[in-house]
Amino acid sequence: QVQLVESGGGLVQAGGSLRLSCAASGRTFSRHAMGWFRQAPGKEREFVAASSWSGGTTRYADSVKGRFTISRNNAKNTVYLQMNSLKPEDTAVYYCAASQYTIVAVNKDDYDYWGQGTQVTVSS
Repeated sequence: QVQLVESGGGLVQAGGSLRLSCAASGRTFSRHAMGWFRQAPGKEREFVAASSWSGGTTRYADSVKGRFTISRNNAKNTVYLQMNSLKPEDTAVYYCAASQYTIVAVNKDDYDYWGQGTQVTVSS
């Protein structure tokens, strides 16, 4: 079992930055690929970024490539999402997730554990 708790969301102006954190419980954190997804009102939950178990391989949605960076610290059981140059269309609830796989995964069906989400609102 892995429990995930996100933090770091908030209200920011367009062009600003936020860093989300996701703290995981359990001893198996380093065995899981980790991902960030987001869901805007009335829309499906969508992939944002993912990291392999080591952090050596990462993937990004085209919409955030070059602006967002996923990283992880296995010693601290924490994964991060650094978000720069934020746009109003980035407004959503952001979810951290842990995959059953060690390699990077981009499909939400590949993730077994989810956090409760943190709201990110970008004003224009």
